[in-house]
Amino acid sequence: MAVRHFALAALLGLTLAACEEERSRGSARHNIPIPSATYTLMSEKGMSKSQPIVIRSYKKESELEVWKKRADGKYALLKSFPMCRWSGQLGPKVREGDRMAPEGFYAISPAQMNPNSSFYVSFNMGYPNAYDRAHGRTGAHLMVHGACSSAGCYSMTDDQIGEIYALVREAQNGGQRAVQMQAYPFRMTAENLAKHRLDPNIAFWKNLKEGSDFFEVAKDEPSVSVAGGRYAFNRDGAQIDPSVTQAIAQKRQQDEIQVAALVSKGTPAVKLIYDDGDQHSSFKRQLAQSGADSMNRSVAWGSRDVGISRVDSLIGPRVVVLDDKGRTKATVRAESAENDAVLAAVSSAQAEEAKPVVAAAPAKPAAAQPAAKPASDAATQVAKATAGAATPAPIQTAAAEPAQPSFYQRALSFVPLLGGSSEPKEQAPVASIVPETPQTVTAPLPPRRASTLRTSQLQQPDAAYASQPTAR
Repeated sequence: MAVRHFALAALLGLTLAACEEERSRGSARHNIPIPSATYTLMSEKGMSKSQPIVIRSYKKESELEVWKKRADGKYALLKSFPMCRWSGQLGPKVREGDRMAPEGFYAISPAQMNPNSSFYVSFNMGYPNAYDRAHGRTGAHLMVHGACSSAGCYSMTDDQIGEIYALVREAQNGGQRAVQMQAYPFRMTAENLAKHRLDPNIAFWKNLKEGSDFFEVAKDEPSVSVAGGRYAFNRDGAQIDPSVTQAIAQKRQQDEIQVAALVSKGTPAVKLIYDDGDQHSSFKRQLAQSGADSMNRSVAWGSRDVGISRVDSLIGPRVVVLDDKGRTKATVRAESAENDAVLAAVSSAQAEEAKPVVAAAPAKPAAAQPAAKPASDAATQVAKATAGAATPAPIQTAAAEPAQPSFYQRALSFVPLLGGSSEPKEQAPVASIVPETPQTVTAPLPPRRASTLRTSQLQQPDAAYASQPTAR
């Protein structure tokens, strides 16, 4: 155990400098072709390879989208890619070494493309941009790259980044001076804004939503500048169609009404706490089937072999349920980003339970004990709400052990106990739904694998093409 902890500490020490990379020598991969299936898809959607693109990424959903301009001048979604890895938490990158992947609006010029990356191919997002510099943020070399491993970047599989790289390259060759990348913490829906309404980053995220709203309504990329420490959109003097301006205002008003309605209906405020970022559920299913060792990525990084991502952190975030004052009410470990049925049941149970359900009673002889009954209607609601909730299979840590109740089943059995004192515990920054000894399922750190492991060995939901040059 001590050896394992030492190895993990050494690993983290080597990777605090984010995804800084060297331009490795070797055969250039700059001319990776766009897959024929993607050419067919572009043709079906009225697009060509030389037309401009916009990239949109979402941490919580672990997805990256490529939008492309059609012949009518409007952007349309070309393709969505499941994200193989991102690190850190929801929220912007603030300083060098914080393992945070950037959030905001970035521009990717031809000079930021790296066909000889240590992580197959990559492009630099352009962090820090003008907004980041205005807030004194530090860090450099924040990439979108391959190798399915991250220490502050957005990481894809080699096949995925090869296709994305080719799409960016062809758009730049067609005359697009810089490809806009819109990096978000989550999709800017009313549901997400309602759930994360008490997060310290909510004002920043609402500022990002202004640019997102323009893109989604106008189907055009906003011009981006910085004014008064905030992102400012479309202040370059370009004329905006009044109907577009009116439609954006209506969308924002409708979103605000929907957020208010969700809050009034009892949608709980939450905070997600990741062990170290996340990945798309499709890759988690592979992890459950193939074991943790299949995700022990090693890549050639300069003259060193460094496994960057923490392989023991892929079990999903802790969902911290907050009260109206931002204090912790309960914590649920979720294999997915948020389990709506569980959160709704926890919120409902806590609202209905005005006092502890388990009351002290005189001891009775064992023979006289009545049959066990549900503790309360609230607990029954929790059981019903979670009965149909589909969650991925838990990571198996010991095949020889007999089947045990799931963590949700053990955790939710204590929900009625949450109706007692609402005073926060000073010694614990995050309360647990289990009052005394909360349990966390943690995958063991697997043994290191050879640095020659190809990232294309990772099965992909959407393989771009069958063969590729050897990754470096």
